[in-house]
Amino acid sequence: MPLFDTHAHLDDDQLTAKLPEVLTNAQDAGLVGITAIGTTVSTSQRCLELAKEHDFVFAAVGIHPNNCSQTNESDWDAIKSLAVEEEVVAIGETGLDRHWDYCPFDIQETWFAKHIELSFEVNKPLVIHMRDCEADILSALAQHQRNNRIIGIMHSFTGQWETAETCLNLDMYISFAGMVTFKKSEQLREIAKRIPADRILIETDSPYLSPHPHRSVRPNQPSMVQHTASCIAAERGMSEEEFGQLTTENAKRVFGI
Repeated sequence: MPLFDTHAHLDDDQLTAKLPEVLTNAQDAGLVGITAIGTTVSTSQRCLELAKEHDFVFAAVGIHPNNCSQTNESDWDAIKSLAVEEEVVAIGETGLDRHWDYCPFDIQETWFAKHIELSFEVNKPLVIHMRDCEADILSALAQHQRNNRIIGIMHSFTGQWETAETCLNLDMYISFAGMVTFKKSEQLREIAKRIPADRILIETDSPYLSPHPHRSVRPNQPSMVQHTASCIAAERGMSEEEFGQLTTENAKRVFGI
């Protein structure tokens, strides 16, 4: 079945040493696309390089919320320059995080707003990180939406249905990673069943969040997105082929591929 991993950290040290094997495994598993996600200027540059080197890899460029306090305006100028490159299909990983204490929250909010504005400027979707801060994310999206719309993807979604519904009403996409396959994730699978067919995406967030039945395997890699696809397909009463085709079409649409 055709598959598209909408979120992978291909530049991570856990994957770089065996990246040719990782990419071969992905294609053998049926992947027709991987979005390599930047979290700093240097990783964003590397993601763009990978996208230029491999025709089924695409890049997202941005500053992760946990890295914002180490970022300055010259870094932001670099991100803006990268954002207009043809192989760059998204802005991020951006968002907010109250779980870790790496960056003051007000600084995170400032940089999240910058990313939202940039996404409108270049007409490319946001890749949004949300951890322990659903109300804050919704507040920011409401504040910065244009014409009741945000171009974006809620990455590795683990929130409440009400949050997903609000995002859907802003024309956003909802992406699910390996956590949806975990035995304890019944509520998350129920949400995955309810996402409209044209708004659901899948990802690995590799090298993190390996899905069942390979949860103990490290590192996670894009080929394992097939297990997330199989899990959600079964929950939605679809064949794996149908669901793979559906989510691949959705990924190509949101990324403008």
